[in-house]
Amino acid sequence: MVRHLGVLAAICVALSLAVGSAGASREGGVVATVADGDTLTLTNGSRVRLLQIDTPELGSGECYSRKARTMLLALAPPGARVQLEGDSRLDRVDRYGRLLRYVSRGATNVNVELVRRGAAAPYFYRGERGRYAAALLRAATGARAAKRGLWGACPATVLAPERAVETGASGPPPKTVPVAGRCDRNYGGGCVPPYPPDLDCADIRALGIAPVRVIGSDPHRLDGDGDGLGCE
Repeated sequence: MVRHLGVLAAICVALSLAVGSAGASREGGVVATVADGDTLTLTNGSRVRLLQIDTPELGSGECYSRKARTMLLALAPPGARVQLEGDSRLDRVDRYGRLLRYVSRGATNVNVELVRRGAAAPYFYRGERGRYAAALLRAATGARAAKRGLWGACPATVLAPERAVETGASGPPPKTVPVAGRCDRNYGGGCVPPYPPDLDCADIRALGIAPVRVIGSDPHRLDGDGDGLGCE
């Protein structure tokens, strides 16, 4: 009887480990490019959106958007080998086809570290909380108390994990979008005014047509990560 119980216990432990591994699936990769503070591309072409965090939108004129990208570049630079971790509680791919993952480099959870340094804020899309939600909230509370990163640089920022972070405007207001009678044939999904003059993503968002598909040469340089979508 004791021997049977021992065998049964061993089977239960094995099943538990199998379930745990499935819930925390990991895969490796090498960073190719960093698009902004919460998005990167691997050398195999996979685009990765860091789970449960949000940074100011690059090209939107938001406070701290460029510094957030610089911070991710420091933590996961091109050429760095990283580990990707999915979360069984959350979506694995977003509507743009990007992998939704926690990213680790060595012993560092990059998602949590970005929040700890004040370069990102927790973002629990649809109110869903993953396995690191408590750690992300602790990191954000500490960063805000110490006024690190965007918490010190962007006074308008509010800790509201149920919605995307808003840090307020930074620098001069975006250029006024010119009135154009035709569309640039290099883009699809919306009428992008022809080049010149040069437009940025703040202008495209002001037109209400972001994101746009790049189907030609991208004269406005809207597709920073080369994935075929501009101002995503």
